[in-house]
Amino acid sequence: DVQLVESGGGSVQAGGSLRLSCVASEYTYSSYCFGWFRQEPGKEREEVATIDSDGTTRYSDPVKGRFTISRDDAKTTHYLQMNNLKPEDTAMYYCALTICVSADYVPLSPNSFSNWGEGTQVTVS
Repeated sequence: DVQLVESGGGSVQAGGSLRLSCVASEYTYSSYCFGWFRQEPGKEREEVATIDSDGTTRYSDPVKGRFTISRDDAKTTHYLQMNNLKPEDTAMYYCALTICVSADYVPLSPNSFSNWGEGTQVTVS
């Protein structure tokens, strides 16, 4: 089973930037899709961004234009660059991975992802 570890979270002032990293223990398959999701206390986990095996990216409306997802398969790592952070971005951020060759795969849907990290906290004030 692929293990994922997030890093790069922390506290930042509004308008600041952070870059989150997600390192996978191994890449068994070449057709992975990767995602970033976030969750506030008492709320459901929500989509942030996904990147498909062909490099196609998608973003939720609240982060579009401010966040960028990328991948470096040679390092078994994907990233989330977060710029112009707002207080409403405060949440626990989770990275995720899945094999995205199924016709049932839905980008930006947490239910489509099978492997999850433990999360990294982002606090914006």
